[in-house]
Amino acid sequence: MYLEVAEQLLMMVGLGVFIVSLILYVVRTQDIKSVLVFWQATISFTKREFMINRSGLTMMLIAVVLRFYNHFMG
Repeated sequence: MYLEVAEQLLMMVGLGVFIVSLILYVVRTQDIKSVLVFWQATISFTKREFMINRSGLTMMLIAVVLRFYNHFMG
């Protein structure tokens, strides 16, 4: 029960943190095209933006691991 709530919470908060990092980048550079064509790797984050971005991705990854754990072990 608690892990299911934690899974959903981590996914939503992680996605929010990830989006905040992209918003910070766009506000700083005014370059929305780099965000829209993310597969071309043209985004150059500052250290702060990078850490926020990776924190969000890590939270989402932990949420996926919790999903697998809940499905197979729970």
